[in-house]
Amino acid sequence: MKAFVSLLWLSFIASISLRAQELDSIRFKVATAPEWNNLFNRTDGWFGGDGIYSIALNGKESSPPKAKKTLFIFSDSMIGKVSDGKMEPNAVMIHNAVAVLYGHEPDPNKISFSWKNTYQKPESIFVPKTPLTQAGDYYWLGDGFVNQELDNATFIFGYRIKSTGGGAFGFAEVGNTLIKIKAGEALPFQNYEQKDTPFYLDQDGETGSFGAGIYINTKQAGEVNADGYIYVYGTFGKTKKLFVARVLPKDFENYNKWSYWDGANWQADIKKSAAVTDQVSNELSLSQLPDGRYALVFQQSGIGRQICMQVGKTPYGPFGKVIKLWDTSEAIELKSFFTYNAKAHPSLSKKGELLISYNVNSFDFLKDLQTHPNLYRPRFIRVKFEGM
Repeated sequence: MKAFVSLLWLSFIASISLRAQELDSIRFKVATAPEWNNLFNRTDGWFGGDGIYSIALNGKESSPPKAKKTLFIFSDSMIGKVSDGKMEPNAVMIHNAVAVLYGHEPDPNKISFSWKNTYQKPESIFVPKTPLTQAGDYYWLGDGFVNQELDNATFIFGYRIKSTGGGAFGFAEVGNTLIKIKAGEALPFQNYEQKDTPFYLDQDGETGSFGAGIYINTKQAGEVNADGYIYVYGTFGKTKKLFVARVLPKDFENYNKWSYWDGANWQADIKKSAAVTDQVSNELSLSQLPDGRYALVFQQSGIGRQICMQVGKTPYGPFGKVIKLWDTSEAIELKSFFTYNAKAHPSLSKKGELLISYNVNSFDFLKDLQTHPNLYRPRFIRVKFEGM
């Protein structure tokens, strides 16, 4: 009997080892994507921005690209001019802006940037006006998508932010909202809906929010073996734990229909969410690989030099070990520079590849911007998978 139990135990251990090997076994090559880097290296109008999410406006989010138009959304953005390598004095920062790319190639003649102008003064497109909004709140933007089951409306997560003072990190998130733009609404989106959500968590002195990434696992989005759900990812706490929620597209606006992964089951209590991994970033992505597995892409620990990936069997794990894809040291031209918030853009990625962006910023932002006015923009790499 003991021998039989031992054999069962060894079989169990071997099974775990095999599953782990399946998750971690992956071959790839990585290179910079200079044509995408150049697309956002600009000297007039929008010339820098925080974050970059891409939204396929036909809802086709899978790779290879099928979108005819892509909406890019940015948080804090620099508007003005750069002349002779220096920022002109009338440049201003607004809290969010957008751009539209026609087609899916990085053609500088086919992209246009938008923001609002009041009396010729640049202003943010999205401004908080929900019941929970307080004076001085502004929006940074989370991920978004086109919901093909709700009249092709575009939904974007809006983080309500307030300034707290105190240098490069003098801000705090105070709430989570959902922005809804009806199909066909012209730029710069004069009309949009917004409402507060229950997706901002504040527990035991740690905070977090859903909206860091969205994965649309539907046939309409072009996914293989789709289960019909929209998966929404959130980061929580100092260790950047990753939580997962899901909802059917038709129920996206009904918060009572959402469910949250507790490590074993989907259930209705957001406070029972369990981390599927940690040390991720506040912006990230989940994409299906050509072999059917799922790639979670992020900047390790939020701010750092390593763009990483973890591979999972489902959109909610289990995820394998952290695989380092790229060291961003090349973009860190000064000691005060830092890189953050890596994510993939499958709807802009060629077959068998993932186009990945990351952001560059500075701990001494205003000073460094004077001599490096284009530091504050996304950079891109391309990961090509082999043997899939």
